[in-house]
Amino acid sequence: MADWFVMTETLSLWSLFFSAFLSSTLLPGSSEALLLAYVSHDYDVKSLLLVATIGNTLGGLSSWLLGFWLIKKYPHSKPKKLREESVARLRRWGWPVLLFSWLPIIGDPLCLAAGWLRLNFYGCLFAIAAGKGLRYSAIVWLLF
Repeated sequence: MADWFVMTETLSLWSLFFSAFLSSTLLPGSSEALLLAYVSHDYDVKSLLLVATIGNTLGGLSSWLLGFWLIKKYPHSKPKKLREESVARLRRWGWPVLLFSWLPIIGDPLCLAAGWLRLNFYGCLFAIAAGKGLRYSAIVWLLF
């Protein structure tokens, strides 16, 4: 019975990782529901938070890398007029803006724009991980 539980928990952690990763790319998704389902089934909360944060952070970094690649591939591309103000803010405030990369709708484009602007990778990594980890922690804390 214990082997079954360990295998089930391992599969659950992998499914949470991939859900969190895909949710943090430009693809739609919601890993929060899966996280809460696993928390309600008495899985280790620290492991769940760590796996969800790592998956979501790597998804955000994949958007950063896509932006970094796009500007290398198309160096003369410019943002559309509607987005110029957002890009100007991101340039002004730098990588700390990515603390808000967890926000729906604007979070993924923020990561993409940060890569496009070639903001410091390690600063972006820290801000993305901190913001996403705090969001997952707050969700678990508020609902359990």
